[in-house]
Amino acid sequence: MKSVHYDVIIIGGGPIGLACGLEAQKRKLSYCIIEKGALVNSIYNYPVNMTFFSTSERLEIGGIPFVSNNAKPTRAEALEYYRRVAVSANLNIHLFEEVSHVSRRKGNFLVTSTKAQYHTANIIIATGFYDIPYLLGIKGESLPKVKHYYDDPHFYAFQKVLVVGAANSAVDAALETWRKGASVTMVIREDKISDRVKYWVRPDIENRIKEGSIKAYFNSELLEIREQEVDIRTPEGKVTIENDWVLAMTGYQPNLDFLKKLGIQLSKDKVRKPVVNERNNQTNVEGIYLAGVICGGMNTHRLFIENSREHAKKIMADIKRKRAKASA
Repeated sequence: MKSVHYDVIIIGGGPIGLACGLEAQKRKLSYCIIEKGALVNSIYNYPVNMTFFSTSERLEIGGIPFVSNNAKPTRAEALEYYRRVAVSANLNIHLFEEVSHVSRRKGNFLVTSTKAQYHTANIIIATGFYDIPYLLGIKGESLPKVKHYYDDPHFYAFQKVLVVGAANSAVDAALETWRKGASVTMVIREDKISDRVKYWVRPDIENRIKEGSIKAYFNSELLEIREQEVDIRTPEGKVTIENDWVLAMTGYQPNLDFLKKLGIQLSKDKVRKPVVNERNNQTNVEGIYLAGVICGGMNTHRLFIENSREHAKKIMADIKRKRAKASA
């Protein structure tokens, strides 16, 4: 394996990882962004027809304007914007390369990936939360018909689709597949659609449920999945319906076990929030910083691109300060 030294290694090539790279360039720090998937991989895995809740200017990074056709940009527009950012800034980013191990070596870190080894004094973890879905933990969940990521509604045309969940991903999947001719059933633990659903979408899903176009079982949960049918626990008792596909839109979680392996402390409550100095975003491990939504632990709805892009400035200012102090 080849071995290279950088001032900082950035793990995660999403919008916040890119923002960290831009800030490193601005402060003349050597860096490398390592991303295990495609460029802005989490956005790439969003549904193809997704529209952001945020406006385009709130998704901008590095002061580079994001111009979209409408106030709220689409997934395709976001992918194109972040690609242009990477190209125009000539960001040093390695794609489809996964970090497998991090260790201390003579005061620095040795970062080992699937393709190379890197020596660095500083690591920024900006891995987001989209990689690990919450599992249902029921019989049949491993069947090929069960999907934890939803992409293109055309695939489900004329199929019997069951959607688990009631937040934005679930509602988008239900409405879009129904409009492509799918017979859609929703299974919802609560007694209503989530309050987080985009305000311009909520009336649509509520009206489709009210008129019976989309069947919804509230206060219910999926019990078992089989090749051609599923069992649902409802307030009225168990219901069995025919089924071709299950879209389990139950949410996602950050890879906090990776942080624990690095020695980063997590809160002991269910949020499991990492210990982070709010002044510079450094963890309890000297030289390891967190940026983006992963700073919130399991509370993945607290931080977004617009309110965590400033992490890059705080972190790079601290790294630059430490470097200047060391060379003084």
